[in-house]
Parts: sequence; C-alpha cells; structure tokens
Amino acid sequence: MTEQAPQVHPVDLDHVPDIRLIACDMDGTLLDDEHAIHDDFWPLIEQLHARGIIFCPASGRQYFNLLERFSPIADELIFIAENGTYVVRGGRELSSDCLSRDDARALIGVARDLQSSGANVGAVLCGKRSAYIERNDADFRAEVDKYYHRLAVVTDLQAVEDDFLKVAIYVFESSERVAAPAFAGFRQTHQVVVSGQHWLDVMAPQANKGSGIRHIQETLHITREQTMVFGDFLNDLEMMDEAAYSFAMANAHPRLKERANFLSPGNTDNGVVRTIKAVLAID
Repeated sequence: MTEQAPQVHPVDLDHVPDIRLIACDMDGTLLDDEHAIHDDFWPLIEQLHARGIIFCPASGRQYFNLLERFSPIADELIFIAENGTYVVRGGRELSSDCLSRDDARALIGVARDLQSSGANVGAVLCGKRSAYIERNDADFRAEVDKYYHRLAVVTDLQAVEDDFLKVAIYVFESSERVAAPAFAGFRQTHQVVVSGQHWLDVMAPQANKGSGIRHIQETLHITREQTMVFGDFLNDLEMMDEAAYSFAMANAHPRLKERANFLSPGNTDNGVVRTIKAVLAID
C-alpha cells in the first residue's frame, strides 16, 4: 500500500503469551519501503531462538530469494515461499502445492492475451528449480529481479519443464483493476490472489500462506494460541485465521485489518520488531 499509514503504537497485552511460531510477510510488513530489514531484527532473532521460538518468513517471494535475504540464519528458519505453495526447512521440502502443466499453460495463455490487448503486464512462471520469463525489457526486469533470485529467460513459457508453484502477473498499473478481471474465470478452480499493488498470483486451489502455517503447526505440534503472524495485503488473509495473535500492519489493506485480531505499527515504523518485543516483553 502506498498511502500514509496512521500512527499506531505496539499492542499492550495483560499477559505474555507462550508463542512458539512467528510467521511474517516480507514486502510491506517486515521490509521497509526501501525493501530493507531493520537492523534491530537480527539481535531479536537471536533472542527468539534462545526462547525456542521459530521465525518463519511467509512471502510471495521465491524460496531462493528468501534464502539469500536470510543467508546468515537460514538454517534456523522455516520458509513459506511463493504464497504458501512451497514450505522448506533446512533445504528440505516440507510441503508443496503445484499447478498441473496444463493449467500453467492455460494461465500463460491468458497473460499473453492480456498483454496483446494492450495491457502493460508480464508473466512469471514460478517453478521449484527456477522462475521463468519471456518478457525481458529493462522496466520489467527491474521489478521481477527484486523477488526472484533464480530466473531464466526463455522463448516459450508453455514449453518449460519444472514443478510449477504459481503463475505471477506483474501489472505496471493496478493488479486489482487490470489483471484480476482477466483471471476471474479461474477463481472457481484456483487461488487467484491480488498479492500487491502490482502483482497477481494464481496457484493451486488449496494453496495459501495459511495452509503453509497449518502444515508447520501440525508437524511441530504448535497450536493456534502459540502462533503470531504479521501481514499487510490480501495474500495474507488466510494467514490471519491461523493465529490467535494475528497482526495487520498499520499500512495494511482494509480487508486485512478487518480479518486480523490486532494492529501493528507500519512497516516503515519497524512495526514487526517493536510488536514482537512488546508482546513477548523483550527489552
């Protein structure tokens, strides 16, 4: 979101909950508007791990992008990548929800039609081994390169061989206005998610960040009451349902604020770190 976020102070609870898992979106949430992680985050992570609390980046970003961002501590984290379609711990896949090759081809076809109609859009085919693009101009690459560490330029996306996690559409205008109507026909059979002002993701029907969190909770015997989550946009909606301590950022989409149990200071106010410290009584 680009509008000015209201001033919000960290929540003041009357108890310190027994948190075992913290899942946190990246863009618009943990990252500031320059896509940077606040310096205070790194010592906080050490304190969380000392308390036996698992930190989980939960993002629409590619797994390899997240791995690079958190490389000093990657072995201590669980990654929910590609909007919940790919969950990885210690380099080992915990779960994945893939598109069929036929569905991926159909989605690429819609993206091509949208572009042919004059819309300024580009498609990213997201696989387990890499992400793939046909469009390769400087403006498009400047946006895609922010989120995809492994990226291959191909002549035909419909001929790519991989396990496909999602198709992501970048719209230079508004993803809600331009891309969402074009992919509305897939809503009955797939997850069609506006994941940012300029991004729309289409995934397998059961795939979302919430399902990724549930798998982690079930695997590690962590309850909803022991889970804290942070998010800012519509791809974080299901994540809010899986935690008793669900926080929408002050800069969040209005629908996410309605879904969350609490409000956090905004991403430009170091809201995630400040809220975790307040809730867990960390100096």
